[in-house]
Amino acid sequence: MLVEANKHRESGTKDQYLTDPTPEGMPKPKEWQNSKIDKSKVKYCTLSVDCLTILDNMKDFNNDKMAVLPKDGIIYKDRRVMFYEGESVFNMLNREMKKNRIHMEFTMTPIYNSNYIEGIHNLYEFDCGRYSGWMYKVNGWYPNYGCSRYVLKDGDVVNWRYTCDLGRDVGCTWMGETLDD
Repeated sequence: MLVEANKHRESGTKDQYLTDPTPEGMPKPKEWQNSKIDKSKVKYCTLSVDCLTILDNMKDFNNDKMAVLPKDGIIYKDRRVMFYEGESVFNMLNREMKKNRIHMEFTMTPIYNSNYIEGIHNLYEFDCGRYSGWMYKVNGWYPNYGCSRYVLKDGDVVNWRYTCDLGRDVGCTWMGETLDD
């Protein structure tokens, strides 16, 4: 199976988890099952979580959620956080949300071999229209694979953004290219 997946990557087709080829120069996905987390090696990255796009799309927002919507759209302000060598974006996000008592719900999606973030701070996919939900970017790039497959590097800048338009409103396109946001 892995030999077949490598052939797909080299030929520019999707891998066994339906991941499109990663743009040149961007980190390739790693399988979390094969990751070795070294708790003796502490690294640091920057994390932020926002839902700013909801503020521009209040007509589509679920009124039952008004009590959990931050007035400024910021759920977790830019902060330097630690992680262990070998950890993924998911590992770090999960730990930071728990540590800061910010509700987060996720589910493992076997077809993509990654955890899918359903909701943060009680704001869920579809709470602001049919194209809304959570996306992440690292160092200005929106990876085309799940957050469990992105292994962090020291100094990374990770932003979790709520989108109301499949990523277009936060500077993401579906071809792995990044637009200014």
